[in-house]
Amino acid sequence: MARVNLKQPNELTGEAKKAYDELASKGKITNMKLVMLQDYGTYKAFMGWYDSWASLEKVVGLRAATIYAHSVSTTNGCMLCSLFFISDLKELGIDPNNFEVSENEKLLQDLGRQIVKDPTKVSDELLNGLRKFYTDEEIIVIVGFGAQMQATNNFNSVLGVDVDERLLPIKDQFKPATWREVIK
Repeated sequence: MARVNLKQPNELTGEAKKAYDELASKGKITNMKLVMLQDYGTYKAFMGWYDSWASLEKVVGLRAATIYAHSVSTTNGCMLCSLFFISDLKELGIDPNNFEVSENEKLLQDLGRQIVKDPTKVSDELLNGLRKFYTDEEIIVIVGFGAQMQATNNFNSVLGVDVDERLLPIKDQFKPATWREVIK
């Protein structure tokens, strides 16, 4: 259950109300957006995620982008985001618990995990591996999205944003990250 009280859509005003109405007209309301709309500045900042996602998808493709986002979210232990990407992987015909990755997808998975675990320890070897597939400008897109994804994970996890109804049937497929348990 969310750790903050939610305003009802009819309680939103100004730009937040306009944004809500636009989202509702497109069927794009999520629990995260409902929470963020309580502060329009926060909402605007986080909606940059969609621009970052579009850039990432253009650079690495939908499959690799989804695998990368999934690795960030699951490593970070964000149930809500992890479930979105579990659902997205399934829509791509990928079993989220058992799938093979290409060399560049493996590098993206490793980067996603390392961005969460300790971004100061991303190795030159990992970045050089990425350079076999991507330009410096494309690596900026990749890292930028990873940082945006981590911020979104943190927002949802800290506030305990409720899992969206459409994801409830797969809620048991979320496996909490355990790597932090060994940190002293």
